[in-house]
Amino acid sequence: MSMNNMLLAQLMKDLQDPEIMAEAQKMMRSPEFQAQMKKMSESPAFKQAINQTKDMLKDPEKMQEMEKKMKAAVEAGSKELEKTNASKDAAKSTDANTEESDELEVPNLNIN
Repeated sequence: MSMNNMLLAQLMKDLQDPEIMAEAQKMMRSPEFQAQMKKMSESPAFKQAINQTKDMLKDPEKMQEMEKKMKAAVEAGSKELEKTNASKDAAKSTDANTEESDELEVPNLNIN
């Protein structure tokens, strides 16, 4: 579940990024995407999921419960995302330090 929470947190973060949202709008305008969405929206599984969601939204208690779960998932995912990003940054820093030490000049000892 941790990976799903992390993906959810990343999605919520991406929704705040104007560049990503502009790309999403561009993608949604494409005929290929619209055809794919039409096909998906006509599937029985999608229709069932939509109806379940509508029913859930009609019940204030269920809606509150889902909102709590969502907030907890986003919070947990954000923490995991921060840890993952910190680990990546540390690895990059270590790699950069290694590259710097690889670039040290070797003195000429004139042994010829």
